[in-house]
Amino acid sequence: MTTAIILFNVKRSKLKEAFNEVKKIKGITDIYTVAGEYDFVAIFRAEDSSNLSKILTEEIVNIDVISRTKTLIALDTFSVIDLEKAYKL
Repeated sequence: MTTAIILFNVKRSKLKEAFNEVKKIKGITDIYTVAGEYDFVAIFRAEDSSNLSKILTEEIVNIDVISRTKTLIALDTFSVIDLEKAYKL
């Protein structure tokens, strides 16, 4: 399973619009508004990394209200729950 944490900056006052567009993307399982350098964070989960490449280069890049992203790829996952079962991957 591929897990990525995607950090987003959005154009001022467009947080809700960006949030609504990102939550439509297949593989996005969680979104958190955060304080600090970024406006919100999305967790992406899929069976392989090719899906991540597609959403970054074909979907997120076309959301005009997003001004910047940073993607962190998880190397290992440690969880108290069975993520594959929880997210039906």
